Amino acid sequence: MLVDEVDSYGNFSGEYHTAVSSAQKPIEPSPLVGSQHLDEDGLCTFGFTVNWKFSDSTAVFVGQCFGEDSREEVLQTSWMLREKVDSQHNDWKATRVGRNTFKRVA
Repeated sequence: MLVDEVDSYGNFSGEYHTAVSSAQKPIEPSPLVGSQHLDEDGLCTFGFTVNWKFSDSTAVFVGQCFGEDSREEVLQTSWMLREKVDSQHNDWKATRVGRNTFKRVA
């Protein structure tokens, strides 16, 4: 995940690179947009949406940043991914839920 600068309101955008997909198309980096609380202690909560360019699905992530006491900055997230299905009868298999941990890479 590459995040551009966070503006003075806590809004940000960027690009999400994944290595995992059930889509039949080649994986491409996909745009993300989000918002975070601007907390002085660095323990901000945030959320962002990824619009997958290579599949008919969208994912939303919510989480919190940890890194107090000069430790490595870590983002703990939970996500939901919604995949397009052909009918309401297949709605039961359209949503996936998971967790990710992100660490800053130099």
